[in-house]
Amino acid sequence: MTTSITRHLLGAAAVTAIATTSLADEVTLASGITGSRIEDFKAIVKPWEASTGHTVTLVPMPASSTDQFGQYRLWLAAGNSDIDLYQTDVIWAPQLAEQLVDLSEVAGELMQSHFPSIVQSQTVGDKLVALPLYTDAPALYYRSDLLEKHGASVPETWEELTQTAQKIQDAERAAGNDDLWGFVWQGNAYEGLTCNALEWVKSFGGGQIVEPNGDISINNDKAIAALDFVATWPGTISPEGVLAYKEEEARGVWQTGNAVFMRNWPYAYGLGNSEDSAVKGKFAVTTLPTGGDHDTSAATLGGWNIAVSKYSENQDIAISLAMYLAGPEAQKIRSLTGSRLPTIMSLYEDADIAKEVPIIPQWKQVFLEAVPRPSAPTKGAYNEVSSKFWSAVHNTLSGDGTAAENLELLELELSDLKGSGW
Repeated sequence: MTTSITRHLLGAAAVTAIATTSLADEVTLASGITGSRIEDFKAIVKPWEASTGHTVTLVPMPASSTDQFGQYRLWLAAGNSDIDLYQTDVIWAPQLAEQLVDLSEVAGELMQSHFPSIVQSQTVGDKLVALPLYTDAPALYYRSDLLEKHGASVPETWEELTQTAQKIQDAERAAGNDDLWGFVWQGNAYEGLTCNALEWVKSFGGGQIVEPNGDISINNDKAIAALDFVATWPGTISPEGVLAYKEEEARGVWQTGNAVFMRNWPYAYGLGNSEDSAVKGKFAVTTLPTGGDHDTSAATLGGWNIAVSKYSENQDIAISLAMYLAGPEAQKIRSLTGSRLPTIMSLYEDADIAKEVPIIPQWKQVFLEAVPRPSAPTKGAYNEVSSKFWSAVHNTLSGDGTAAENLELLELELSDLKGSGW
């Protein structure tokens, strides 16, 4: 693999005309940290460092994408040249485009191997502002051993999940397993709750908050029914503290063997099967349930990308690293070490990935049918739209107003924000 990596890097270097002898040999990359990402990152960039002689310093960011975005905007607004590259969420491209390097010319050929829709999500006007690293779509993790033990089927609806989670939780606690919970997820007031709640609402047939044509749709009976239903979980099948959970808190409960079900992203699969995991070999994954007699599942489209700051003083080296990180060798390493879903189409047929991380080829259809957050129709206002949405949801789940009251207020706030148009 080293030979192919070197060949790829030499090509990228030629295209970007890197003068390695005259430029600084260190670049910095800001990225959120979850799971084993620091160790995985070292493994991913090692071949690039060996081939170029440059080094990469990872600048750890909070796990919360909301907190990351806030810090990124502060740095970019200040013209910070200390950060050369940013790992960016799939929804941030329109909001950060003006402060990122256009990579369309240098990465045009490489992007032909990626899923076109994902490349398009990082294109603003005629600028390619970030290169895809991996895509994401959540799934339902379930304890196959506990379902078998208690004669339960894998749930297909949220109603079935609730009943099964309660049944197994009660039975296990009666047998002395007092720490077991039925279902853990991400309930904190941040972008992760927008993702969870969009799935509940959409799977109940309640729309996408703001529709692709820009219409505000969130205040409807099916969305209200979805949130009213979920509000019964904290304190019953989910700990009350779930309203402070992000991805890692949910994974922590799950991986210590203290949950029957978990909603989470693909990264938790490999960690769940690590040698020190209490659930190694005891779980499987499936698509997220449907609800309210609706027959379509919904999984929020996620994914992360790599962007080069226009304030970087090492742009050529940073572009070389971005090209490598978005290329086939780095994407394959990332899939094998972190169970991340590649954005390069051919890697879903890769024998090594299929053997070591079998969920990846299985997950292809999940993310191809995933539901995007309404960042495209709301444009630069998306961050505020999401904040208002997750706040309304969190209030509902916390008992601070009913779903009907909170969604009516949310509709008014979004209408004011929209004005005459997004």
